[in-house]
Amino acid sequence: MTALTSKKSVKASFLSWTLFRYASKNFLISFLSFFFVLMGVVFLISLVEVSDDLEDKAVPFLTVVKIVLFRMPQLSEEIMPFMILFAAMATFWKLTRANELVIIKSAGVSIWGIIFPFAFCSLMIGVLSFSIINPISSALFAKNKEISRAYKKKDQAIFKVSETGLWLRQPDNNGLSVIHAGSVNKDLSLNEVIIFNLADDGEFLSRYDSSTARLADGNWVLKQSWHSYPGKKPSFFEEVLIPTELTMEKVQDSFASAKSISFWELPYFINLLENAGFSAVKLKLQFHKLLSKPFLFLAMVLLAATFSMQQHRRGKVGLMILSGILTGFLLYFLSNFVFALGQSTKVPVALAAWSPAGVSLLLGVTMLLHLEDG
Repeated sequence: MTALTSKKSVKASFLSWTLFRYASKNFLISFLSFFFVLMGVVFLISLVEVSDDLEDKAVPFLTVVKIVLFRMPQLSEEIMPFMILFAAMATFWKLTRANELVIIKSAGVSIWGIIFPFAFCSLMIGVLSFSIINPISSALFAKNKEISRAYKKKDQAIFKVSETGLWLRQPDNNGLSVIHAGSVNKDLSLNEVIIFNLADDGEFLSRYDSSTARLADGNWVLKQSWHSYPGKKPSFFEEVLIPTELTMEKVQDSFASAKSISFWELPYFINLLENAGFSAVKLKLQFHKLLSKPFLFLAMVLLAATFSMQQHRRGKVGLMILSGILTGFLLYFLSNFVFALGQSTKVPVALAAWSPAGVSLLLGVTMLLHLEDG
């Protein structure tokens, strides 16, 4: 008799398949509703921002729209935790207002059983986010940067690290310089350097072959360099100064953005940068940040439950919603602060990437335990 009662209590503590589908359906409908509404707002804001940024570049309006559309998947990744939070709060509040949660609890289902469908859906959305949505958003983000760069090519240098070394495309007074280095030292000085000087129309002007090159006081300082012109004998120089607007900080910050690299390609690029002598902290942080997304989304559900699963008196609903929103924004800013510490290597990368999700989960579980016991 005791064993039978125990089995019944275990079954009762979880939702039936019908209730699981009902709760999941409501949550996913709320999520999609918030998704399209928030993305519509973000699209309009981004459209104004990009239009102002490219106002003096004579960019066609359709191109501006294309640039914004290519940014949308990446922006959706940024605000998806808020979508999960708002969708869960809206669904829990709807079930609470209709007294459906009271009925479910009276059937013996625990608070954890009620939350299970929401937790499962949020985890699946998190997995889809880094495994499918991120590769798409990174490809479109890279395309967006490429289109934007076409209208800012006179102002920007382009870096690329490949298995053959470092490639740098740098605008200058005569047209364009393409720099190749076989390897990079820890102080960002270059080895086995070749510099191609090109005119604006791509015509070859001259070439430098140097053993080393380093940035110093607004110049590339080339050591033991050969300077070659078409149809002329090469000239040897112990030291050559080539003016540049680049700095050490710009070199570090101008490599391919972590946002433009797919989750599945991040390990390859991390190894590539480290083998080339560059820091891969930003890429490592992005990799762990993407891996932690399912748990961050789960934490958003737990926090939403603590604010929405209680019966609120009239006038207290607004306060509940405001509290949940403020909590979400607070976690967002704290996450950015911790990520900044991770990028500056003041805290370990894994700790910086996983602490927002871990702290949020602990906070949500603690508040729900208090709610359940209360």
